[in-house]
Amino acid sequence: RVQITKSFVRNKLTIIPFIVLCCLFISCSCSKKVEMWRRSLFFIATLSCVVLSVSALKVTVVGGTGFVGSRVCKLLADREGVSVTSVSKSGRVPEWCQGDAWTQDVTWKSADLLNGNTDMANPDVVVSCLGVVGFDKEELKRGNGVTNSNAFASSGGDLQRSVFVSVSDELVACQDNWLPEFFGGYIDGKKMAEQAALDAVGGDATKCCILKPTFIYGGNAFGIKPPRVTYEYGSGVEELLSTGVFKALADVTPGLIKVALRPPVSVDSIAAAAAAAAMGDIPGGVVEGTVAMNAATNHPAATGLTDALAWTKEKLVVVYDWAKEEGVPKAKKLFDSTMEKMEAK
Repeated sequence: RVQITKSFVRNKLTIIPFIVLCCLFISCSCSKKVEMWRRSLFFIATLSCVVLSVSALKVTVVGGTGFVGSRVCKLLADREGVSVTSVSKSGRVPEWCQGDAWTQDVTWKSADLLNGNTDMANPDVVVSCLGVVGFDKEELKRGNGVTNSNAFASSGGDLQRSVFVSVSDELVACQDNWLPEFFGGYIDGKKMAEQAALDAVGGDATKCCILKPTFIYGGNAFGIKPPRVTYEYGSGVEELLSTGVFKALADVTPGLIKVALRPPVSVDSIAAAAAAAAMGDIPGGVVEGTVAMNAATNHPAATGLTDALAWTKEKLVVVYDWAKEEGVPKAKKLFDSTMEKMEAK
């Protein structure tokens, strides 16, 4: 399998003794006694390589072909000693990363998560980034709750860690008075999935990490279903809403106004947090909001607004220089020519 080859090449504890024993293999004499000893060493070396490779941490990413999940797969595939499996409805490599080398280090599986017909690859860790949006209350509950519950329940019940991308508590607080009735299915489904993630580690909260963002942005395109804005636009909004004025305003405003004034989180930041939690770099518990997620992974501060202002300033300087060097003289020349013609008449 690709995963065994990958781990074999990357793991220094495996490759170094293997190289040494290969050297011994080449240098030994050809007597029968030495030949038997040489073959024994080679067999032991090969067996140890396989054992070390198979012992890699097995992480299954539910919704691994999605917006967040695929980026979690990428980050985990870049880690040493990790075997990554993506489980999703399509089981196909996402368009944005087709052809990328890291996709060969991930096992892509298709599964009917809603009906519980899934092979979770007997993982050590499960990360679920699965979520659906829409307007039907029951579909939202099934898509966010039942599917995730089935996925965690199918993991074998002996996980080292579980990670789930849920929803902000401040949005949950809007359920009764600020949100339409159908949205209750989305929130109820998320709550169901949170409980399933906790149950999958035997109720041990120190092994379960729940990530709670508000709005996630990133990529190169705007979208409506699900709602999405580009990295450049979202980064500008994040930087703006992270300022002290907007933070103070968000703290005192109610309901959805409060949620709207919270800074959105970059898909790269939440993916990094999910991958770190899967590896145990972030302890179990709840990571709520953009500031906490960025801090947990040392994600750089958003600079979209600063970049946009710098770009605007640069273009204004270009326009000013053009107007000064060419625009004004040409306009003056044209004006003078027009006046001369009028006087001639």
